[in-house]
Amino acid sequence: MTDLQIRLFAFDWLKSQIEIHGDVLTRRLLQDGFNLSGEKYGLVGPQGIWKPKAMKLPISITSIVDGPYPDSIDEESGILNYRYRGTNPNHPDNLGLRELMKQKIPLIYFHNIVENKYVPMWPVYIVGDNPLDLSFSVMADDIAYLKPLELSGQAAESLTSYARRAYITVTSLRRVHQRGFREIVLKAYRNQCALCQLRHTGLLDAAHIIGDLEDNGEPIIQNGLSLCKIHHSAFDQYIIGISPDFKVKVRKDILEEIDGPMLKYGLQSLDNGNLILPGNLKDYPDRERLDFRYNQFLKAG
Repeated sequence: MTDLQIRLFAFDWLKSQIEIHGDVLTRRLLQDGFNLSGEKYGLVGPQGIWKPKAMKLPISITSIVDGPYPDSIDEESGILNYRYRGTNPNHPDNLGLRELMKQKIPLIYFHNIVENKYVPMWPVYIVGDNPLDLSFSVMADDIAYLKPLELSGQAAESLTSYARRAYITVTSLRRVHQRGFREIVLKAYRNQCALCQLRHTGLLDAAHIIGDLEDNGEPIIQNGLSLCKIHHSAFDQYIIGISPDFKVKVRKDILEEIDGPMLKYGLQSLDNGNLILPGNLKDYPDRERLDFRYNQFLKAG
């Protein structure tokens, strides 16, 4: 079993796990990995740069929340700067990534969004080595471009463009950050809707108070609300507003409507109620953001 065959199998395995579990995968699942030809292959390990024993070169790199090696993304160039392991450029893990770069071999990038939960990106390539700041340059690519790689055993770089890789890297990392935003917001609100207490996580969203494309729209807990899908939509459409003192308001014309029980109990009954707040004061919604959004709600009414 060649190194390339193992990688391609790992990519297919990850796709199947996402179809089963969704975009966010647990550390235990990734550590257990898969069995292939009598060998076990875990996809993450104790170090951020991970190489299973049966492989010659690393199969994955992992960014750790609050870890010792901070990584960063350059939004203009579409390059992820992934820190070396330690400060020795010739550490075996760093040599492994450098060899992947030379041979133009893809690997997997795991972004740790909350404790023991990860969002994978693949394939990614090491496209640069930056010894002065102890980092590698990493870019993602489209899985479709692995077809020539699989057939010929040659790296796909000649078939790709820098512009496409930059676009895929930036958009993929934005998706990763949104998954992370959902995880931290739902956890802060104890996995319930902040308006109706619905606890079915599959029906819950992390709603932005200020949209992520606007100023102050960062994907942080203080800019988020855990809302069920109906109340998220009502919030987005200014049917529901939340004041800076955490009072829930329903738009006047909606209060005057006559309809079925969903309108009466799902929306109208919320008027003048209190927002269900996170357990920790530091996670409370930011009052200035709420004030800005509440003024938009009042204008819509």
